Amino acid sequence: MNPQNAGVIADEERARIAALLIRYPDNTPEELAELTNWFDRVATPLDLGMLASNPDAAKQYRAYRAQHIDRFKFKDMTRAALFIGTVSAVIAGIGLLMP
Repeated sequence: MNPQNAGVIADEERARIAALLIRYPDNTPEELAELTNWFDRVATPLDLGMLASNPDAAKQYRAYRAQHIDRFKFKDMTRAALFIGTVSAVIAGIGLLMP
């Protein structure tokens, strides 16, 4: 990507995502996949702030985030369980070493 037009491309992508969010939750599965990919891999904090402050898309942006981003996912629960299991094993191991 040419650094001179990076801002223009980012603006176009953000406008596309805003247009998709304005229609949320009435999006096709392909559009939802595009939104998910954009939020997971492309969006910067500036992008998120600009979407959140866009009066046309703010309500749907909050709804999308609540449903798809701010929820605990299976991956999050698995990581928490592994962390708790590891900490428990370390504590149990230390307890066995102490007289």
